[in-house]
Amino acid sequence: MQANLNDRVYIVTGGSRGFGIAIAAALVQHGARVGLVSRNASALEAAVARLGADRAFAVGMDVSERADIARAFTRIKEHFGRLDGLINNAGLARPGAVENLDAADVQAQVGTNLLGTVYCCQAAIPLLRGGDNPRIVNISSASAYHMDEMAHLSIYAATKAAVERFSRDLRRELQGDAIGVTILRPGAAATEFAAGWDPSRFEPALKAWIDQGRLMDIGMDAAHVGATVAYCLCCPPGVSIDLLEVRPFHQMPKPDPATLMAQHGG
Repeated sequence: MQANLNDRVYIVTGGSRGFGIAIAAALVQHGARVGLVSRNASALEAAVARLGADRAFAVGMDVSERADIARAFTRIKEHFGRLDGLINNAGLARPGAVENLDAADVQAQVGTNLLGTVYCCQAAIPLLRGGDNPRIVNISSASAYHMDEMAHLSIYAATKAAVERFSRDLRRELQGDAIGVTILRPGAAATEFAAGWDPSRFEPALKAWIDQGRLMDIGMDAAHVGATVAYCLCCPPGVSIDLLEVRPFHQMPKPDPATLMAQHGG
């Protein structure tokens, strides 16, 4: 499929950094316009400056706050005059061994990763209904299926597995509205994913991950995920990619925990 998204409009949640800004950049590259939502106002401003104000429009909001989502999505549709799809990318991970899971961290991950996806789909469906080849892409994670991803992310992985199961029902429910639903399951890539993690929890998670095996897969960055989303959006009406996994496959020895901690500010 040739990626041609000229003047189509997509909302990207968590669109200010990491996979989100990479997805938005790929869509803009292929001619689309993007509505970016995120909690980080300064990062959103920088994202719009990078993408161009004629191509990007930002609204600050928290996807776990249901009351704000419909208003934000409506603003984006009104700004561009149309809405063709939603990419549910916003995600939050907090490492922790199961025995020591922090209740607030558990609730934050469930609220952002699972409930945020549900709430955003609910807000988007009436805005997409009746459109020209509308799409929803829900970003999962390889950690929902593979055991060789980062350790001590049981809640994050569980929420992403729940997103996949939710998406399967969503696909069937939206068939009558001709809204395509795709699950995209990316593997590890160089992003700010671990920024802000508590070092006292991050270091044990790194050690447990290294104990899983001496090799790690490398070779993918956020731009590859962005390009894959663009590919998923280009299916013709009546066709969708149900589930697509994209992972790196070159292998190298894992670095020592101290090096990784230093890279992430620990």
